Amino acid sequence: MKIAIVDDEQDMRQSISQWLALSGFETETYPSAEEALKGIGADFPGVVITDVKMPGMDGVTFLKRLMAQDSGLPVIMITGHGDVPMAVDAMRIGAFDFLEKPFNPDKMTELAKKASQQRRMTLDNRALRRELADGKAVMKKLIGSSPEMERLREDILDLGQADSHVLIDGETGTGKTLVAHALHAVGPRATKKFITLSCSAWAEQQLSEKLFGPDPGDALPLVEEARGGTLCLEDIEALPNAIQARLLTFINEQETPPQTRIIAICNEHTAGKTLEDSLRPDLFFRLSAMTIICPPLRARGEDILTLFNRMSETFAEEYGCDAPQVTAQEAAQLLQAPWPGNVRQLVNIAERAVLQNRRGSGSITSLLMADNEATGPTISTEGKPLKEYVEAFERMLIDNTMRRHKGSISAVMDELCLPRRTLNEKMAKYGLSRGDYL
Repeated sequence: MKIAIVDDEQDMRQSISQWLALSGFETETYPSAEEALKGIGADFPGVVITDVKMPGMDGVTFLKRLMAQDSGLPVIMITGHGDVPMAVDAMRIGAFDFLEKPFNPDKMTELAKKASQQRRMTLDNRALRRELADGKAVMKKLIGSSPEMERLREDILDLGQADSHVLIDGETGTGKTLVAHALHAVGPRATKKFITLSCSAWAEQQLSEKLFGPDPGDALPLVEEARGGTLCLEDIEALPNAIQARLLTFINEQETPPQTRIIAICNEHTAGKTLEDSLRPDLFFRLSAMTIICPPLRARGEDILTLFNRMSETFAEEYGCDAPQVTAQEAAQLLQAPWPGNVRQLVNIAERAVLQNRRGSGSITSLLMADNEATGPTISTEGKPLKEYVEAFERMLIDNTMRRHKGSISAVMDELCLPRRTLNEKMAKYGLSRGDYL
């Protein structure tokens, strides 16, 4: 993490820089606020330490300029004796903290570490928000080439451009929240707010106040805070009747197109009961005018192996070890498993498989058997032609080998003992492109 040091006294700049460098920070120094503003912009990956009394632009004016371009930038002020009241005012403006001369270098290091942690969190959150607002990035997270996933992506692109409210339904763990983010990110509201609220996480009174506000003059209720953007209501089936009535009134009173778009997510179905049974008929009609059904994992064919491989690679990188190699028998078992927990369950098994592989024990089969004890039969009774299993395993094997060799055709040919023409034909058949691995 960088530390920008701004002070008109060269000795002070150098001593602070040397001390922080010894503490592991990357430092850069500036003799004036004017010079510093040329090098410190929004999203500056670090912290600013600045003197208050400087010729030209003083520290407080400098702070105001920094806060105007990035209010989340931590700025530590260095003040002289007797300037504490002014430093307190600086903190009201947005300074992270201040040091009074003469200061303890260890205290400065401690403050720099705290400010760096805060800055890292701020930048990470910004990056996440940008990613969720980037339609292409979000769509890439919807992994899979099965007809079901192709259809889901097409539905998202079509409905994302519309302004009508949307209902997202499907089994638990099928990625409904990700689909909601994608709907927002690919449409004209992408630059506006996307606010999520779980209807099952709050008592009725709290839920009502969060959605519609307690009294005029208090913090904006969510239906207003999301104006121009999207309000995503998870667990819509848990919405109390009284709040359903208020939500219906809000929807009916909006103009066309609506200022606040509602995306409702149904996360749980009671046995023998549909979502239509849980909501008022008129509210259900308004919310379900456009509906997206997220497909269950068991219906997505070889997507199961693709997802398992991607998740295994991700966890292997995180834990600093190799991803497990899937055998033909394990591939068949993964394809036949009923996956009641869908993608969420698969991600869990992929992580456990990587941890097992790091210890050099266990197998994917044993993990599926363990899940069997909690969720029911591991292997589906729905048989598939042998050809489907063979092709899925073959595609997975080529995909894994291409990733391991970073797209080197010759290395893949050698490992799989395939002539170039045969490898090219199989890659074309399975929709694999060398460019994706480079």
